[in-house]
Amino acid sequence: MEGISSNEAWVMRVTGPFSSGRPAGQPRLPTPPTGWPIGSYETYEEAQRAVDYLADNDFAVQDVTIVGVDLMLVERVIGRLSWGKVLGTGAVSGAWFGLFVGLLLGMFGSQGVGYAPILVGLFSGVLFGLVFAAISYASTRGRRDFSSASQLVAGRYDVLCQPRNAERGRDLLARLAMRAPGS
Repeated sequence: MEGISSNEAWVMRVTGPFSSGRPAGQPRLPTPPTGWPIGSYETYEEAQRAVDYLADNDFAVQDVTIVGVDLMLVERVIGRLSWGKVLGTGAVSGAWFGLFVGLLLGMFGSQGVGYAPILVGLFSGVLFGLVFAAISYASTRGRRDFSSASQLVAGRYDVLCQPRNAERGRDLLARLAMRAPGS
């Protein structure tokens, strides 16, 4: 998303390609965070830097949680929509999907790899992409003639730590704050 910096976004990160995004022992249901505040930062990037500093100093980072506070949904308008843009985007996305289907049909078809299934998939994808984009845009009846990107942003990011290590974490982050900016 253009114009959106990573330090503004509140993003849940996946821990690995085959994981559920939830480390072992973490609650399945939404649960309020626990721990004592050991630092508060204006941007997610600063909070991330603080936790990285803790990790670099052999701190038990599994006891740490970054919490976005004062959440707000920010919708940034990207541009104006027109029939041309809508149909062009629909055709392109349909073409990609049709090309994918055509390649699959061509690879697994009984005649071996040929161009006919690829071309049929491509043209069918473009046609369906145009039709679905036109129906979708026409159904708005001009009430939303713009495109936008939404993100969840926090007013501040608190770093919490379990009580058993909170004092050491607070001391380490105080040392980080006393370092010269940019070092």
